[in-house]
Amino acid sequence: MDLEIAGNVAIITASSRGLGKASARALANEGVKVVINGRDEQKLSATAEEIRETTGSKVLSIAGDIKERETLEDLVDGTLDRFGKLDHLVTSAGGPASGNTLDTSEEDWYEGFDLLVMSVFRLVKKAVPSIRKGDGGTIVNITSRSVKEALDSLVLSNSIRLSVIGLEKTLSRELAPEIRVNSILPGPHQTSRIDGLIDQAIERGEIEGRQQGIEEWSKSVPMGKLGDPEKLGSLVAFLSSPRASFINGAAIPVDGGSSRSNL
Repeated sequence: MDLEIAGNVAIITASSRGLGKASARALANEGVKVVINGRDEQKLSATAEEIRETTGSKVLSIAGDIKERETLEDLVDGTLDRFGKLDHLVTSAGGPASGNTLDTSEEDWYEGFDLLVMSVFRLVKKAVPSIRKGDGGTIVNITSRSVKEALDSLVLSNSIRLSVIGLEKTLSRELAPEIRVNSILPGPHQTSRIDGLIDQAIERGEIEGRQQGIEEWSKSVPMGKLGDPEKLGSLVAFLSSPRASFINGAAIPVDGGSSRSNL
């Protein structure tokens, strides 16, 4: 299926690995020029080269921490300097620290809010004037199934990510019809985020080893396995395309049926 987005330009945050990287690769496979971002410049450069080689698309890498306002400004300015336009945003971020409520500090909460919410707000505010100049811009926020169902030992994700959904829904009304805004709510996928949560569970003595951690995460999924990041990336590309032109303000679970929420 031709998604009709070849030649478009997209920024994808936190895209040196995981779901952000898979999203960038899926867009690049459709002929989109992608701007990727991550804190580790060496890893980011390797990802950029990998995407160029496997897709043939143009890739610009801009390193920096999305908690910093300057990084987000550099992303938009660098994109416009290199490609002259901007059509799509895909916001992704590493998860905040795991833990129970009373184990977290005020600093944890402020850092989590900067990471998950302010990064989206600042990037949207900087980018929207340029996206509006195009024809059919989109914003896709990659969040978590935790916005629908509170997950054990993830109080920061459970609480803070809900703000992204409120922002997404508001923007979907404010920016339409020129720009569509949607969110994806991933369940457990085969990413370094899951590896990190498993490592933290091992440190807390909740499980004995990595294999047990993978099995425990998979048990919670009716499909009996962790998700494939590449397939989630394909959904990002679809939502960014005219094929999804009537999908706006949606929050789409991609969790193998693991959430028990009715809505």
